[in-house]
Amino acid sequence: MSKIRFFFLLIFYFGLLSCNQKTEKISSEKNLKEEINVSKVNSKDEIEGTYTDSGDCNISLIISKIKNDYQYVFKTSVRTLKGKATYSHSSSGENYLTLEGIQWDEYEGDISNENENDSIPPKELEIPVGIDALYVKDTLTIQNYGNAMNSYTKISECGLKYIQLIKK
Repeated sequence: MSKIRFFFLLIFYFGLLSCNQKTEKISSEKNLKEEINVSKVNSKDEIEGTYTDSGDCNISLIISKIKNDYQYVFKTSVRTLKGKATYSHSSSGENYLTLEGIQWDEYEGDISNENENDSIPPKELEIPVGIDALYVKDTLTIQNYGNAMNSYTKISECGLKYIQLIKK
């Protein structure tokens, strides 16, 4: 009889032990998910700071968070602009920061078939507003001008095709 009691006690003990390990595993998975969510939130907050170009363009950008919105101060050798900045993700997972309210300096639009339409009077093109910057780690990259097929210049004070602003 005592062997049977010992056997049931042993089974009961292993049952309790296995239940305790499952609880630990579930709580550790929950903590891991919470850490991932916190890191996603913190990655947006890492955008805040002062960015400067690494070249000769003398451009600086200050991103700050006021309440739930991002604000920017954009300075070049010619102008200082302030406005709202919007943080977003593309469907491919890239992160972007849009400096809203900055009008591009030049925009001719799609000029690939300009010769075919010489007899048609040119239409008035609206100059785009807002500058997108690709955000990777501590660097913002702005494509400053287009090509022969799509002619534009966003920031005429800088002659670089790609302006890289690096966080200090």
